[in-house]
Amino acid sequence: MALLSTLVDTFNDNVIGPNWGNSYGGVSETGGKARIPCVAGTFAGYQTAKDWTLAGSSAFVQLTLAAAANGATTEAQTTFNIIQATAGTSIAININTVANTIRFESNVGYTDGSAVSLTYSAVTHLWLRIRETGGTLFWDTSTDGSAWTNRRSISTPAWVTSAVNTVAVEMYSWRNNGSTNYAEWDNFNTAASSAAVYFGSAALTADGAQTAAATRSIVVASSLTAESDLGVTTVQTGTAAAALTGNSELGARTDALDTDDITVQYSEPRGGWTVSQPWI
Repeated sequence: MALLSTLVDTFNDNVIGPNWGNSYGGVSETGGKARIPCVAGTFAGYQTAKDWTLAGSSAFVQLTLAAAANGATTEAQTTFNIIQATAGTSIAININTVANTIRFESNVGYTDGSAVSLTYSAVTHLWLRIRETGGTLFWDTSTDGSAWTNRRSISTPAWVTSAVNTVAVEMYSWRNNGSTNYAEWDNFNTAASSAAVYFGSAALTADGAQTAAATRSIVVASSLTAESDLGVTTVQTGTAAAALTGNSELGARTDALDTDDITVQYSEPRGGWTVSQPWI
């Protein structure tokens, strides 16, 4: 079908998706997690069809809760497993909370005498990854799904490269006895819904080791001289107010008056007149 790295599930819709069509044992999708019962003497797990390829690919998942021992005397298992057609042949990361161990296994006939075993830590081993590249098989763990620590590597088993589109992935639980509880898984091949953002302070100095591409800037200086001899065409606009008074004066010229036919008569002054020389 496809490389295992293309199988992605956040389990946020609380519905077991079609990619997990071979799931068994009463598993559920609850609270945005893949929940798997851990029942005495009974296996339960999320499982895909055998349609996938591990060669040149990888698969990782967040284990938010490993099934607690809860009275088990030998095993309370929570396991991340990649299987193929031959029963008991698998690549696994197996947590046993009774022994408080995490094992990195390449099983044949359900066993691996060379498995690497560490003390299990829910914090240190919060994320689990199995990958194959360039003829080497790797088992990794992470605290945050981003920075990974390799725990084991071997030459890729032949079946991994020959099992094209015939591999399945599963997360399962099982206990030998004790009380039923469950394991919870999240974010298969994605850290999207649980990625954390961390804020930190940094002391920066002038000669820090940071490098940046230089951007050249050129500043051009210019000398500007103001000239006072600014020539413009002057347009004068004047508004004049004028008060015009018209005077008319009528006069008679006497210098050229013909008086030959005028008779002047003198008589006594009449009352109402003031008489001056020569009448006095």
